[in-house]
Amino acid sequence: MADAPDLPCCSNESDVADTSLLGVRGYRGYWVGQGAPWGQPSARPADWDLLTQIPAEWR
Repeated sequence: MADAPDLPCCSNESDVADTSLLGVRGYRGYWVGQGAPWGQPSARPADWDLLTQIPAEWR
């Protein structure tokens, strides 16, 4: 949805543009390459860990 709020973690909302695994991995790679910054840092749980959230096969 065009008016859907962004996710607090990566500031991205999955939509119809995510038509391929390559596209999703490309965005995720860009996000991680930037240091995986949260769009809303105050929403990040204290024990959040990128490596446990994204399984190896999805990195």
